[in-house]
Amino acid sequence: MITLKYFASLKAIAEKEEERLDIENPITIDQLSDIISKTAPKMGIMIREKKVLISVNQEMASVETIIYDGDEVAFLPPFSGGTK
Repeated sequence: MITLKYFASLKAIAEKEEERLDIENPITIDQLSDIISKTAPKMGIMIREKKVLISVNQEMASVETIIYDGDEVAFLPPFSGGTK
């Protein structure tokens, strides 16, 4: 089972703050986006189009990241701003 966490504005898009998914085998970020698309299509699109930041076990993920049973996956909106 993996834990998915949605932060900030992504909670409203996913219509949930957190969920748990059973996975039988390790999966890729793309495979996870397909699973998420079934219940939250807009969220799945944002993941595929790289419009969200993704961390796995509190480490920033890349397209090569593999998700294993027991992992925690967090989705964060892109950050911007700051002052000079």
